[in-house]
Amino acid sequence: QVRLVESGGGLVQPGGSVRLSCAASGFNFGLYRMNWYRQAEGKARELVARIGPLSGSAISYADSVKGRFTISRDNSKNTTYLQMDNLTSDDTAVYYCNADGWNTNYWGQGTQVTVSS
Repeated sequence: QVRLVESGGGLVQPGGSVRLSCAASGFNFGLYRMNWYRQAEGKARELVARIGPLSGSAISYADSVKGRFTISRDNSKNTTYLQMDNLTSDDTAVYYCNADGWNTNYWGQGTQVTVSS
């Protein structure tokens, strides 16, 4: 059974940091590109960051998070991470982990990140 389980969300103050984790199981994690999406209330889901399979050398970010967010992966732990720094209220959203590859697409349930004082 394929599972993607996000964790690490919560309430954080503006300017603060949070690290999201996504634990994967049920598929060959290392062979999949891993993505983080987010969806703010009333808005469409948007791609935040992605990291290529295997060594994860192919990394890209949305312009809105460049220089503030860092995506990484640990294939030995079947886990991908999203380090988010210098957060603003615009980063408030549900964050979703996504795995794509081999004509398949898997999603996690999402974790809420709220940036507020």
